[in-house]
Amino acid sequence: MDKILVIDDSLVQAEFLRSILQEGYEITTCQTSEDGLREAKTGLYSLILLDIVMPGMDGFMLLRELKGTELTKYVPVILITSLSDVQHEERGLLLGAVDYITKPFSPVIIRARVNTHIQLYNYQMHFKKQAMVDDLTGIANRRRYESESVAKWREAIRFGMTFSVCMFDIDKFKIYNDTFGHPAGDQVIAAVAKTVSSHFQRSTDLFARYGGEEFVAVFVGSDGKSSFEFMKNVRQAVEDLHIPHNSLVSQWVTVSVGGVTLSPKTGDDYSTYLKVADTMLYDAKRFGRNMVVWSNANHEQWREK
Repeated sequence: MDKILVIDDSLVQAEFLRSILQEGYEITTCQTSEDGLREAKTGLYSLILLDIVMPGMDGFMLLRELKGTELTKYVPVILITSLSDVQHEERGLLLGAVDYITKPFSPVIIRARVNTHIQLYNYQMHFKKQAMVDDLTGIANRRRYESESVAKWREAIRFGMTFSVCMFDIDKFKIYNDTFGHPAGDQVIAAVAKTVSSHFQRSTDLFARYGGEEFVAVFVGSDGKSSFEFMKNVRQAVEDLHIPHNSLVSQWVTVSVGGVTLSPKTGDDYSTYLKVADTMLYDAKRFGRNMVVWSNANHEQWREK
């Protein structure tokens, strides 16, 4: 069931909108712009109904925030207001609202417009996701990674969050392909992707196929040591699949992981830290493979075994 977020300082109006829409949708209400922005950033919603006239941050200011944030910029926003002049309507539409409904409003009109915009949103997201999905694994492809990673980096700077980026590589994959054949190799890539992606389920996580047997992930909110421990569990989960490898090389298919955690600041370059993650991956292979090597902005390093 699609989820709708209603942001309105009037509890009476918010509950009225809930009564109109609750038969077909799951409704969440917030009475302040700050709470609404926080809830919208969960990435759970297919539509936002937003009142313009609110204390503090008004609807126009909140709309600008929503459209400037990666997690919410594609979510359709319908403005609901008693301001019926053309200038306010034009301003809302120019800021990115998809529709503008003035009070008093008809339940029939509300349902019709909500249904239309949610259908359009789902249609657009379906094709957007198709263009951004790796055919073999079903996870994000390189195109989506390049589109979203830097945006997530900028959000981490904006909101003062820690940011982690890491690179994965399936160990001795060429030998596996030469031994078992490319179809078997494709199955291994898909199995590894499925297992690793199950650990990246938050809306702020991004896990993608970087190319061949290599993957990349970005996530926020953890310090360096916690990120290292988390990735050890991910690496172990791949080993625990117990996919047989060439016995002369390794008993099971495994991955090497390298990454870095930092609190990025304005002026920092994402590509610099992607290279650090790649260096950590190189070290993981150099030290024996099937391990995680992690660093932070202070050049502290953690390594398994």
